[in-house]
Amino acid sequence: MQRVTIALTVVVLVAVVIVAAQLAERLGIQPPLFLLGVGVIACLVPGVPVIELSPEVVLLGLLPPLLYAAALSTSLVDIRANLGSILSLAFGLVLFTALIVGAITHYVLDVHWGVAIALGAIVAPPDAVAATAVARRVGLPRRVTTILEGESLLNDATSLVTLRTALAAAGLAVAHGEGAATHPEPVGPADVAQSFAVAVVGGVAVGVVVFLLVGWLRRRVHESAADTALSFVAPFAAYLPAEEIGASGVLAVVTAGLLLAHKAPLLQTASSRLSERINWASITFILENLVFLLIGLQVKAIITAVREDDVALGNAFLLGLAVLVAAMIARPLWLLPMTWLRRVVGRDEQAADNTSTLVVSWAGMRGVVTLAAALTLPQNTPHRPVFILVALMVTVGTLVLQGLTLPTVARRLGVRGPDAREDALQEATVVQATTAAGLRAIESRSEVDTSTFELIQRQATARVNRVWERLGSGRDDEETPSETYQRIRLEMLAAERTELLRIRDEDSVDQAVLRTVLQQLDAEEAALAYRVSRHERLRDEVLTTPSQVAGNCDHLRDDQGFAVPTTPEGCEECRALGMTWVHLRLCTTCGHVGCCDSSQGRHASAHFHESAHPVMRSLEPGESWRWCFVDEVLG
Repeated sequence: MQRVTIALTVVVLVAVVIVAAQLAERLGIQPPLFLLGVGVIACLVPGVPVIELSPEVVLLGLLPPLLYAAALSTSLVDIRANLGSILSLAFGLVLFTALIVGAITHYVLDVHWGVAIALGAIVAPPDAVAATAVARRVGLPRRVTTILEGESLLNDATSLVTLRTALAAAGLAVAHGEGAATHPEPVGPADVAQSFAVAVVGGVAVGVVVFLLVGWLRRRVHESAADTALSFVAPFAAYLPAEEIGASGVLAVVTAGLLLAHKAPLLQTASSRLSERINWASITFILENLVFLLIGLQVKAIITAVREDDVALGNAFLLGLAVLVAAMIARPLWLLPMTWLRRVVGRDEQAADNTSTLVVSWAGMRGVVTLAAALTLPQNTPHRPVFILVALMVTVGTLVLQGLTLPTVARRLGVRGPDAREDALQEATVVQATTAAGLRAIESRSEVDTSTFELIQRQATARVNRVWERLGSGRDDEETPSETYQRIRLEMLAAERTELLRIRDEDSVDQAVLRTVLQQLDAEEAALAYRVSRHERLRDEVLTTPSQVAGNCDHLRDDQGFAVPTTPEGCEECRALGMTWVHLRLCTTCGHVGCCDSSQGRHASAHFHESAHPVMRSLEPGESWRWCFVDEVLG
C-alpha cells in the first residue's frame, strides 16, 4: 500500500506540474511563480497529505541534475568573457550578504555569530533554477543572462562552504541525515581559508576528472541512447565524490557540465547531441517546475514548526521581512560600486553599463538551494524552524517581488533582449562562411564528379539562401522561394504520411521498416516546421542594432556607402525581364540596385561579376548592413 501511495503521489505531482505550467503560459504568468502559488494553496487545503522535502532529496536528487542541465545550456566562452563580473557576484556578494544578514540576525535573536552568519549564507545565493527560468521568459540581453547564469552556477558553492564554516565556528555541523550533528572543534581563520581552498580547488579538480572520463567514454560510445544514459550519470559522478572528499559538489557538477557542453561537437555524434538535448529538456521541465511546487507545499508544515519555537510567530515574520529587505538591498549596494570600480578604476571595458547593472541588481531571485540549505541545519541549531521560515520568506518574496517586476524594470530602463534580426544576420554570415568552407573542402577531390559537385553546390546554396531570405521586410502577398518550398514540401509530407499509415494498417510490410520511414518523415517535417516558425517570428522584427564586421576587410573599411539608388523602385533587370525579386541590394560604388541570390535573377551578384564593385548594402527598410563580395565578410 505504501508503494502505491508513493507512486500515486509522484504521478499526481508530475500531472499538476504539466497542467499548471501550461495554464500559466496561457495566462501569461511565469510558471515557477504560478506553481509556487499552487503549492501554497494546496498545502492549506484539508486532506492534502504533507510532503516533506528532505535535504537529501534536494541536495542529492534535484540539485545535481538541475545544475548540470543549466551548465549544458551555458556557454563557456561567455562565462570566460564575463568572468570578472561573475566572480564578483558569486563570491564577493555572497559573503557581503551573509555578513549583513548575519548582523541583523545576531541583533534580533541574540544567537552566536556563527549561527547568525549561517542564516546569511543560506539566503545569500540567487538560485540557478530561478534565475534561468525567469531570465529566459523576461528576454534579457545575452550578456545580462550570462552573468546571472554564471553567478547562480558558482555562488551555491560559496554559500554552502560558508554555511559549513559558520556552523563549525558555532560548534555545529551540517546534518546529513536524521541523526544529530556532531560537534567539531572551533575553527580559526586558517581553517576557513583551508575549507574554501579545498572546496574550490577540489570541486574544480573533480569536475575536470569527470569531464575527462566521460569524454573518453563518449569517444567510444556511438549509440545515442547509451550516450544519453551516460549524461544522466555525469552530474552524480561529479557531485558525490567531491562531497565525499570535502570539496564542493556544486563546482564539480558545474565544471564537468561546462566542459562537456563546450567539447560536445568533438565528443558526440549529431544524433547523440540531439537526443541529449531533448531528454534533458524534458527532465529540466519536470524538475524545475516540481521544485517550486514542492517549496509551496512546505509552507503549512514550516509555520506549524515555528509555533512550537520560543520566538513568537509575529516576531519570526518580522525577522523574515527584515532579512528579505536586507538580502534585496545588499545586491545593489555591492553591485553598483563594484561595477563602477571595475569600469573606472580598473578600466575594464567588459564591465556592464549602468542600466544593465540595475537590471542585474534586481534579478536576485532565490530558489531551491536556499530552502535546501536551511533544511540541512542540524536539529540542535537554535531557532531552526524560524530560520527555515525566514529562508522560505526570502525565497517566495524574491520570486514574487523581483520575479514579477523584473520585466517592467528591464522595459523601463530600456534593457531589451537580443535583436532577432541582428541574430538572423549573423546566422546568415556564419552559415555562408561554413558552407563555403565545406564546398572548398570537396571541390578539388578527384572522386567527386561534376554532376555530384553541382548537386551538392545547389543544395548548399539553397541552405544559405534560406537563411538570407529571413532578412528583409518582404511583401505580405508574395512568398519567398524557400517559403514556397517549405509549404509545398509540408503538404507532400502529409500525403506521404497518410499513405504510409494506410500501408501500415494493411500489415503488408514489416513494421520495423515502416517505423524507419516514419522517423525519416518526422525528422524532415520537424526541421521544416522549425524553419517556418522562426521565419514567422522574424517577419515583424526590425533590425535596430548595427552589425559588426565579421573579419578584416579593406573594402568595407574604405567604403563610404553613400551611393544613390539608380532604380529606387526595385531591381532594374527584374523589371525589364518580368521577374520577381525577393530582397533588394544596392551597390555602394555606383548605386545599381539588384536582387538577392534567393531571387531568380541573382542580379546583385551578377552586377559584382560584371563590374567588380566589391561592396553592396541591403536596401530593405530598417537594415543598414553591408556585404563584401571579395572577402565574403559582413559589415
